[in-house]
Amino acid sequence: MARGFLCLWALGSLLLAAPAAAQRLPSDAALIAGFEAVVFGAEITGPMSDSTYLKKFAGPVRYRIENRAAIDRRAAVRTFMRQIRRQVAALDVAEARPSEEPNFVIHVVDRADYQRVGRDVYRSPFMRVPGNCVVRASYGRAGITRSDAIIVSDEGDALFRRCLIEEVLQGLGPLNDNADAPDSVFNDTSKLTTFTPYDRVLMNMLYDPRLTPGMTQSEAAPFLPAVLRDARRRVRG
Repeated sequence: MARGFLCLWALGSLLLAAPAAAQRLPSDAALIAGFEAVVFGAEITGPMSDSTYLKKFAGPVRYRIENRAAIDRRAAVRTFMRQIRRQVAALDVAEARPSEEPNFVIHVVDRADYQRVGRDVYRSPFMRVPGNCVVRASYGRAGITRSDAIIVSDEGDALFRRCLIEEVLQGLGPLNDNADAPDSVFNDTSKLTTFTPYDRVLMNMLYDPRLTPGMTQSEAAPFLPAVLRDARRRVRG
């Protein structure tokens, strides 16, 4: 396996509320700008991340749920992963078979175990794992090779749902936050706990076959208008 970068993305300050009402998608220019912000940007730059190229899984995503929490959230996680499979056209995501090695592990934990599990995931026994929930992605120019999302179960359904959606989606490739995104879980100041039309458009754009891992922003730019047009059609459908 090629050596990749290791990324840590934490969900810090978090506002929660009921699901948002039906959204009106912004203009093409705004959607492309939002896509470029979360796909090519980076909260943390330097040796632990790279904001110069596109990151996504190059092949099938096979996930496993590690439920260590008192409340068994496996059914809720599976429901969301099936939603992703239905609503992101070119993304092949399914639960790993018992004999199959997963490349995306979703750790569902109680708050008391958050630090311990995070240190195990990062193989760093003395680190302080930040945020309310977190995802670690290992990647290189050939794509993401492994993601681990750590989701807290015992601090309410709203926090669980918000963390599940944001960290799983970020673990699939859009590793930056965007404070300008109007209706997106990638905006940490938003109150959303659903997989919104805005975010469905961005994920369909990212997993369009015309966009490949390792592309720079300038290499991807000529494809984006057509990719966006097709993503809008899929989300409307």
